[in-house]
Amino acid sequence: MSTQERFVDGSTSDGGAEGAPAARTKRWLVALDIDGTTMREDGVVTEPVLAAVRAAEAAGHEVMLSTGRSEGMTVPLLDGLGIAPKYLVCANGALTLWRRPDGSYERVHVETFDPTEVLGTIHGSLTNAAFGVEDETGHFLLSGNFPDDAMTTTGEHVPFERLLQVEATRVVVISPEHGLEEFLQIVEDMGLHKVSYTVGWTAWLDIAPEGVTKATAMERVREWLDIPRSRVFAAGDGRNDIDMLRWASTSGRGVVMGQAPDDVIDAGNEVTGSIAEDGLAAALDSLPR
Repeated sequence: MSTQERFVDGSTSDGGAEGAPAARTKRWLVALDIDGTTMREDGVVTEPVLAAVRAAEAAGHEVMLSTGRSEGMTVPLLDGLGIAPKYLVCANGALTLWRRPDGSYERVHVETFDPTEVLGTIHGSLTNAAFGVEDETGHFLLSGNFPDDAMTTTGEHVPFERLLQVEATRVVVISPEHGLEEFLQIVEDMGLHKVSYTVGWTAWLDIAPEGVTKATAMERVREWLDIPRSRVFAAGDGRNDIDMLRWASTSGRGVVMGQAPDDVIDAGNEVTGSIAEDGLAAALDSLPR
């Protein structure tokens, strides 16, 4: 695994940008998963959630996104959400972005790995699967047939062997022919090593560099912003949120969406309403104002 980091920020000792107005309350670091937490499956962020996200930022809290999505599928959402976070965590923690003074985002921490071994292992067990590899620039190389609604369908389609030539921040594997429980068993039987991985709601496998999760990235951001562990709030609904929810729950708030599976619920210390019930809005509205 290789790591690149370049920390550039005009932060003061309390984490606020030079010249920024003082927060009206002790600020929290608020990390929001996107899909199934902030955004519904149909791509809609409801008005109650929008209002709660914006109100939390207006109250002085550092509201940011922490997602499995790539940079290109994360940054464009900010205008609609109406927030301008100092940092964004993408690719399940392998990529951290910093907001430049001109409003653009710059990669300040990138973690990559050689996917050759893990791709070979999976390809031997799931011959009809579709594979995607995201490189450090956010570009996806795809091999196989991805569903039309998959988040990675905008990548470049290449032969499988080409995937072995990329330093990856993230590997995605989809096997539509398998049910979730069967897929979970297959993945467990593979005994994947030297990587971090999570299985999604369907037969979807997300692989990151070893030891890299949303939690490791969020802890780095927390240290950069100098916000106490007791004032961290993380909300999520998927298995790729488990480490982040545990991280937040240790001293702060790990908020699990009501529709999450049991193993995700077990990782948090609070459960809110489901995405259909605007559960995130209710949780955010409980932050200090």
